[in-house]
Amino acid sequence: MASTVGARSGKPRYLQIADDIEEQITTGRLAPAAEIPSETVLVERYGVSAGTVRKAIAQLRTVGLVETFQGKGSFVKSRPPVTRKSSDRFRRSHRRAGKAAYIAETEQAGVEPTVQVLSIGPVPVPAEIAERLGVDESDKVLARRRLYFSDGTPTEEATSYLPWDVARDIPELFEENPGGGGIYARLEEHGHEFAEYTETVRARLATKQEASALGLSPGSAVFHLTRNAVTTAGRVVEVCDTIMAADQFVLDYRIPAVD
Repeated sequence: MASTVGARSGKPRYLQIADDIEEQITTGRLAPAAEIPSETVLVERYGVSAGTVRKAIAQLRTVGLVETFQGKGSFVKSRPPVTRKSSDRFRRSHRRAGKAAYIAETEQAGVEPTVQVLSIGPVPVPAEIAERLGVDESDKVLARRRLYFSDGTPTEEATSYLPWDVARDIPELFEENPGGGGIYARLEEHGHEFAEYTETVRARLATKQEASALGLSPGSAVFHLTRNAVTTAGRVVEVCDTIMAADQFVLDYRIPAVD
């Protein structure tokens, strides 16, 4: 018998179905990690086409409630997102405690962080990065590319770009493990004291490469975050280009009210 859920709401039918399944998730009728009923079951339950059911599941993936695995089905997400507090994660106290920003924020969220270094070495500088670093596009820079995990799940891929004249004098920056506190600690030890960090955040759909790297379902959203690390001398000594699984993070910013 077909369900009449939302029949008079005025919403498209796939959104009505998505709302109904969302309610089942938020009320606990569908528990974390539980399998969503199959497409065949949902077609019969709601009296709609398979295409409408697929759009409903896609909507639930977009808002971060459901993940889909090829050949296995769709499941309720089992882990809450990490809250990324921009006003807290770059505190010097974290670096003095030997913790880089990602390690500090994931530990505070109660998850186990790990980092996989994908590559380290000189590369030609991309145009947007060159502009941010204030270097010529013909210059080379040091690139450190990493994949970050929370409780074994890949959550973000980041590449740090550093001007070659800065990086060449800091041998730890060429190591997989640059030491306690991460690369920012090493930069400050070599006289590059930080004054501020500026971030640009865009939301978009993941590319095929990004979806593969982060284990995302097709059509999943990502945050594309680009950060400048600015010294007290006014120089940008690192640009970090980061792709984050949008459903795995809450971005929390503190903005002072100033004249």
